[in-house]
Amino acid sequence: MTVRWTTTQCSRLRELEADEVELDRVFTEPKERDRQYQQLEKRLVETAKARLREYRDRYRRPILCRLESRLVEMLVDQGFVQVSTPTLMAGGLLKRMGIDECHPLFTQVYWVGEGKCLRPMLAPHLYFILKDLLRLWERPIRLFEVGSCFRKESQGSQHASEFTMLNIVEMGLALEERQSRLEGLTDEVMAAAGIGDYRLETAGSEVYGETIDVLGGRDDLELGSAALGPHPLDAAWRLHETWIGVGFGLERLLMAAGGRSGLGRLGRSISYLDGISLSL
Repeated sequence: MTVRWTTTQCSRLRELEADEVELDRVFTEPKERDRQYQQLEKRLVETAKARLREYRDRYRRPILCRLESRLVEMLVDQGFVQVSTPTLMAGGLLKRMGIDECHPLFTQVYWVGEGKCLRPMLAPHLYFILKDLLRLWERPIRLFEVGSCFRKESQGSQHASEFTMLNIVEMGLALEERQSRLEGLTDEVMAAAGIGDYRLETAGSEVYGETIDVLGGRDDLELGSAALGPHPLDAAWRLHETWIGVGFGLERLLMAAGGRSGLGRLGRSISYLDGISLSL
C-alpha cells in the first residue's frame, strides 16, 4: 500500500511553491509521509523567508509592478501614449460592446449601484477616448492602458476576480500592415515580459467574434488576445478606421515567464508579497 500527501498537506505545499516532483511523491505509510512533510515544509518556509529578505533588500517593488514598468517604458519608447481611465464603467458602454443581459459575460460583471459596474475590460473606455482623439490628432494614433479589471470568473490557478490588463491599440495604419504590425508588437511585449516561446492562434470570442490569441508557457496558457479592424463593433462608436488591438493579462505573462502556477499569488494580494506566501 502507498499513500500520498493529504489534501491539507498538498494545499500547504502548493502555497509554499513546492515543485511537481515534490507534490507527486508517494510513501509506504502515513507516519513516513508526515515526517517527510514536516521536513519539506520547514525547508520551503526557510526558502520563502530568504526570498522575502531578498525582496526587501533588492527589489522593493512587486514583480507585477516591475513588469508593468518595463512594458510602459517599452511602449512609450515605441511612440505609444498611455491613458488612465476610471475603474467604474457605465453599463451603457458595455452595451455598445454587445454585452447585454443575454450575453454570457453579463453574469460575470460586478454591478455597483444604478447602471455602473467595475470594468470587466478596458476596451470600452479606450473606444470612448479614441472617438475624440481621432478628431484631434493625426494618424496613426497609438494608445495603451494598464489597469485592473474585474470578473466573476471561475476560481482556479488561471483565474482571479481581479486581474491586470494591458490593452494596446493603434488606429489609422494601412490595411495591409495590420498583421505584421500586430506580430511585431507582440514580439516586443513578449520580449519585455521575458517570454521567448509563444505562438499565435485564431480563436472564437464572445465579444469580437474572432480573435488572434497569444499562447505560451508550459501549459500553453492564453496570454493575450488580439483583434483587427475595421470591425462590426466600431459602428456603435461611429468609427471607420483600420486598426489593431491586443490585450494581455499581466499575471498570466508572469506565470508563463517564470513557469509558475497560481495567478492569484502574482496579482494584487494581502496574502502574498511578490508571489511569496506571508503565512510562514
